[in-house]
Amino acid sequence: MAAVRTLIGLVLAQALLAEVPLIPLKDITPGMRGTGRTVFSGDRIEEFQVEILGVLENVGPKQSLILARLSGGPLGQTGVLQGMSGSPVYIGGRLAGAVAMAFAFSKEPVAAIRPIEEILSVNKGPAERRLQASVSLFEQDLTRLFPERGSLPAGEGRMTDIATPLNFGGFTRNTVEAFAPRLRALGLEPQQGMAGGGKPAARFGDPSKLQPGSMISVQLMSGDLSIGADGTVTCVDGRNVYAFGHRFLSIGGTELPFARADVLTLLPSLSASFKISAPREWMGAITEDRSTGVAGELGRRAALVPVSITLERRGAASASGRAAYRMEMVNDRFLSALLLQMAVYSVIDATERNVGSSTLAIRGEVEFQDGVAPMRVSNMYAGEQSVPQTVSLATAIPVAYALQSGFEGLRLKSVRLNIESFDEKKEMRIDQVWASHREVRPGEPVELTVVLAAANGTELVRKVSWRTPAGAPPGPLFFTVADGNTTNLSEYRHLLGTAPKSPAQLVSFLNSLRANTKAYVRIWRNEPSFDIQGEDFPSPPPFLAQMLARSQAALGGSALWRNSKVAELEIDPGQAVITGSKTVQVEIKE
Repeated sequence: MAAVRTLIGLVLAQALLAEVPLIPLKDITPGMRGTGRTVFSGDRIEEFQVEILGVLENVGPKQSLILARLSGGPLGQTGVLQGMSGSPVYIGGRLAGAVAMAFAFSKEPVAAIRPIEEILSVNKGPAERRLQASVSLFEQDLTRLFPERGSLPAGEGRMTDIATPLNFGGFTRNTVEAFAPRLRALGLEPQQGMAGGGKPAARFGDPSKLQPGSMISVQLMSGDLSIGADGTVTCVDGRNVYAFGHRFLSIGGTELPFARADVLTLLPSLSASFKISAPREWMGAITEDRSTGVAGELGRRAALVPVSITLERRGAASASGRAAYRMEMVNDRFLSALLLQMAVYSVIDATERNVGSSTLAIRGEVEFQDGVAPMRVSNMYAGEQSVPQTVSLATAIPVAYALQSGFEGLRLKSVRLNIESFDEKKEMRIDQVWASHREVRPGEPVELTVVLAAANGTELVRKVSWRTPAGAPPGPLFFTVADGNTTNLSEYRHLLGTAPKSPAQLVSFLNSLRANTKAYVRIWRNEPSFDIQGEDFPSPPPFLAQMLARSQAALGGSALWRNSKVAELEIDPGQAVITGSKTVQVEIKE
């Protein structure tokens, strides 16, 4: 099987790299010596020495690794460096593969080399994409979308993909620390202020400057806030570029811009040494991210999403002020929402305190391509700690939900957000609810009294009235007064069984989600409710219910017995976050 894989890889490689001789995995034996290429300083490609220790067969699905000891240059002091991923290795002048894995806390630079035939297979076919929504509207961690870093047991140590340095520019330290544990689980090493040079030059650089061993930086976000992932080029064939020697995030087909980078210095470390780099000029776009490496195209301009975030401070406890941020981020189904979450978190954290009473109101629009209506953002959050985390996650989740819905044509166009900050906790809970009557007849009104209470003891009383329909059948009728999140949960449970049929329907659903600034009176009872082509028809008249039941197959609908909503009313107390839920029951008599 290994011989067959080698033959397939070499046939593929022959057309791609006719001018670069390759050495197949089957010809590699212990004791062979070769050289590797990487950048230790500036943009100068230097050589290091490689001694082959052996071959690890079938360490993964149809994957093998070449175990080697590295030496030369600064490696004796630093060990295997983060940022070396993808450094090409040659044996007898023939390309064998790329440095890809290493041992944590190793006393010497022993690494695993990804065979070249596996690296070249990255570009041989379309990546599989997940078509079904994998994000809940009540998700707590967007990094769950990505597979965690793989590792191989090896003696007392553990061999893992060499961590990819993830450089944050313009972000607060709290932001990097908040996301660091989850990013490290993905094989990324977040670093703040460890990259220089800012945004790459607007022009595209000379492709001839990019050679095997050159340093590149995949720019996930650029502008006032920037994020770049560093690695090394393994080989270049015309416009095709192969790098890293292992996955970045395993997101399959994508479009991530990359720039040529210079190495400013090396930082030796007991845990993991790394390169400090600076992006210089755009070179192209990464188009494939697979388990054995990444592949891209020189001169290709990636389509990016403009993002603007403005924060305004209001209130007497702190001086008023305004901060505006402008960025561009990658347009990717998996990455965009996570990047947006980190950007919103940092914008809030840079201006606001993390401890103490505060309220944040966020409004804006997320625009989609191809004429799909924009998704509205309008909500308010209050608390005494972790408010930036709450606001940033709540803003990003609907974006992730839309992008992971399975509609391939639903792509981002732009994001515009405005955040208002108040130095007080504007929050009221639903404290009491009672109805004017415990029993009513069809056609009679029911008045509901709702008492809202603030933490300082202030109470607010609101009344709403609703008339029971004429001809309503006898039985219990329920009035649930709840905050936006609780009401949204009931609607979301319904959506799970009736997935939207189009991007427009999906965005319409997201725009119908209730805000936190109102209380919602949901009037419901246990009755059949029909779904017809994604639209809910609760409690139809008896004659219509019979027609729908008989013709549901032809209409593409179904009937379910559930807590069917009869009506919904809103209670608007003003600018405050509403929390809590209470239910009262009224009996309809004949």
